Amino acid sequence: MRTRAVVAGWNGFIGHRLVADLAERGYDVARVGRSGPDARWGDPAALAGAVDGAELVVNLAGKSVGCRYTEANRDEILRSRVETTRALREAIGAASAPPRLWLNASTATIYRYATDRPQTESDGELGTGFSVDVARSWERELFAGDLPGTRRVALRMAIVLGGPASDLLARIARLGVGGPQLDGWWFPHRRYRGIGDEPTGGPVPVHRSGGRQKFSWIHVDDVLAAIRFVEAHDELAGPVNLSSPYPSDNRTLMAELRRAVGMPVGVPTPRWLLEPALWALRNESELVLKSRWVLPERLTAAGFDFAWPQMGPAIDDAVTRR
Repeated sequence: MRTRAVVAGWNGFIGHRLVADLAERGYDVARVGRSGPDARWGDPAALAGAVDGAELVVNLAGKSVGCRYTEANRDEILRSRVETTRALREAIGAASAPPRLWLNASTATIYRYATDRPQTESDGELGTGFSVDVARSWERELFAGDLPGTRRVALRMAIVLGGPASDLLARIARLGVGGPQLDGWWFPHRRYRGIGDEPTGGPVPVHRSGGRQKFSWIHVDDVLAAIRFVEAHDELAGPVNLSSPYPSDNRTLMAELRRAVGMPVGVPTPRWLLEPALWALRNESELVLKSRWVLPERLTAAGFDFAWPQMGPAIDDAVTRR
């Protein structure tokens, strides 16, 4: 009988790749989503049947953050993460043969805006505001209660190259506006305010970083490889940063994207130009203006070998593969 793995929220770009990778490694993969096909959210009996006897559960469920943070979208971004994680935790808790390992997606955006030093699992400082509060609530639900037979890991993923985020940035570069994105004054708004049971943060801060805000990233191939690595290393539990050991900054990122797409021109974009452009693209400026400086301390200490440690080759692959 083949070993079973459960992938919840499988219908995104990482989920499709993960299902294929697990099947290639010999797993019988059960897929959980709003429309199944093997179990659906809102059907506790089917979910319980899927996880009971499984070796591995991976939860990637959650509404994409590639949108405007309207009230409805803010609520759904939080709800879709917390409620699906809770449903899995309850199913695992009731299982007679619980999975040995539960990997739950999280985000490296949980850390504060950082230009002074990198953030690691051991000494990173959590930030404030909407995205951080979503991540806090997400991880709180993952680690709640007692699941003695199941190792739980929060995969704090940096921005993943090879999917929608890098596609959007490559599109900006192709349009000739792929210079550095420069923070500055903008009209006050409340879209980034805190959310959840313990909301944090106040007005949107202005950081005049001159395009030197840090950019932490990971190639999608290394996401899959890190999942395989965590499976094999029982000492890894709790938060694990999934990010390249060589983060970059916004200026370097945009220069690499211009080179990769063959666009010699890259007009710098101050915030007063960036905000209307991202409104038209139905995205938020946080994607490029927040300084994310994250290092994979625990993966590196355990001996993980990144296939794509350097940004240039990773961007070349992400742009040409799509």
